[in-house]
Amino acid sequence: MKPFLLLGIREDDHLADDEYAAFLRHAALAERDLRRHRLERHGLGRVDLADWSGIILGGGPFEVSNPEHEKSPVQRRVEAELAGLLDLVVAADFPFLGACYGIGTLGRHQGAVVDRTYGEPVSGVTCTLTEAGAADPVFGIVQSEFGAYVGHKEAVNTLPTHATVLATSPSCPVQAFRVGANVYATQFHPELDQEGLRLRVEAYRHEGYFSPEQVEETLAAAYASGVVEAPAFIRAFVERHARH
Repeated sequence: MKPFLLLGIREDDHLADDEYAAFLRHAALAERDLRRHRLERHGLGRVDLADWSGIILGGGPFEVSNPEHEKSPVQRRVEAELAGLLDLVVAADFPFLGACYGIGTLGRHQGAVVDRTYGEPVSGVTCTLTEAGAADPVFGIVQSEFGAYVGHKEAVNTLPTHATVLATSPSCPVQAFRVGANVYATQFHPELDQEGLRLRVEAYRHEGYFSPEQVEETLAAAYASGVVEAPAFIRAFVERHARH
């Protein structure tokens, strides 16, 4: 099987490693079948889509809606590289799954309005599939309502007409969307379970997602939501798009 490519932007090694382990676990892939590239450390270089089964973009602290002068040189480089990659991905309708930061990245690339109108605190939320989501081969594997973990300052406010909303929630109208047949993005974290949520909450306690003194309250509320781990979207994406 041709491997999948996971693109990460997390600077902290333990968070980057946990994210990689989570995607491996939920995708049921060995490391040889999910290769990781840490964009915050190394330039992307040339990506030949023919070498891969698909591409996954993880989350992290970057905000695409921040003013350009507030972005670090690393973030500006990463965003330029991802824009070039998405030019190829969208044109080829190549399998792509962007999680959290990925929805802002793909959204901005496609002309969506990405701003702070629909930010959500760290929590477990109930998402609802749209009619298109229920009919989608990746998203339609779950019941019409499902739980997932979120935590983001920015979100897609308005999508262009050629994009298809797949899932929504009361506090964030675009929880997932698709471009073409194979290019996906989610606002929620499809890779997160309770252990991974705790790691990220503790690591990002001073990043403005919640009050630093409220780590335990934040986690308790998220756990009380009933979400244990996200549904099997990653596994469905991988199984649908694996190429030999």
